[in-house]
Amino acid sequence: MNIAIVGATGNVGRKILEVLERKKLPIKELFLVASPRSAGQKINFSGKEHEVFNLETFDFSKIKITFFAAGGKISEQYALKAAKHSIVIDNSSFFRMDPDVPLIIPQVNPEAIKSMKKNIIANPNCSTAQLVIALKPLHDLFNIIRIVVSTYQSVSGGGKDPMDELIEQTKLSLENKQIKPRNFTKQIAFNAIPHIDVFADDGYTKEELKMTNETKKILGDKIELTATCVRVPVMVSHAESVNIQFEKSFSLEKVRDTLSKAEGCKVYDKREDGGYSTPIEAEGRDETYISRIREDKTNKNSLNLWIVSDNLLRGAALNAVEIAETLIKNNLNGK
Repeated sequence: MNIAIVGATGNVGRKILEVLERKKLPIKELFLVASPRSAGQKINFSGKEHEVFNLETFDFSKIKITFFAAGGKISEQYALKAAKHSIVIDNSSFFRMDPDVPLIIPQVNPEAIKSMKKNIIANPNCSTAQLVIALKPLHDLFNIIRIVVSTYQSVSGGGKDPMDELIEQTKLSLENKQIKPRNFTKQIAFNAIPHIDVFADDGYTKEELKMTNETKKILGDKIELTATCVRVPVMVSHAESVNIQFEKSFSLEKVRDTLSKAEGCKVYDKREDGGYSTPIEAEGRDETYISRIREDKTNKNSLNLWIVSDNLLRGAALNAVEIAETLIKNNLNGK
């Protein structure tokens, strides 16, 4: 089949290319699409140079599946146009809460793909994806009532420019030179910023509300979730400290056994120095790593987890490609 990637020159677009090459999807012809500024660039895929097409003039009529990895404004402007001809897998937040657009994590709710009405499937927020992959098998057993999550999110979640700025700020800080943030509200080097995306009237940020609303859409409206999202000076991979309250009682042995067998999860939980996963270990890996599994003794039927995952891979590119694999497996061709 013919596949297109909109935003092919960005962080997530390039990661989608890596995953497609590794997964060996049945691609007849691959079309790389980006802004007029990037049009004409050459990108290698499977040993062949591919020229980048201009999104403004690109013809989607020959495409079967289109990945959008270029941000919400581009999805708003072009996704419906692409969806007239192909199934769109959108990595932005624009369509996630649309009731006619399924929000899919293939390990969690693949059956929801059948509810697709606009020929568009949404990819969840990267922080939501790794959280829900870990929580779904536990929810099935013990029924989650409430989640309290604090995220420690890498700068790559904001794109290439924030990554470059972290390197630049680190050098300036070590040289005791003045730092003027460009992509952050405060200095990010050797710091932590409790602010990702814009503030809502109630004091929560859009990133925090995304986690709440998306988790409810995927796992169920009855689950209560409150989040605090923090940007930290890490290049790749997001970490999350998660407190979960269940309706039913549980044993730590059953929790570990369930998570160890769950698709997409990797338990690394040793009660010793270094017996846990950190962002560096998760980078470039498909799995969602789960550590620090312990009972919350201050609240009934409550559990603490530490969850780490590569946000560009597991939280975005890999999930998008796995959605495409699910479509192919189930022969869901769209309109």
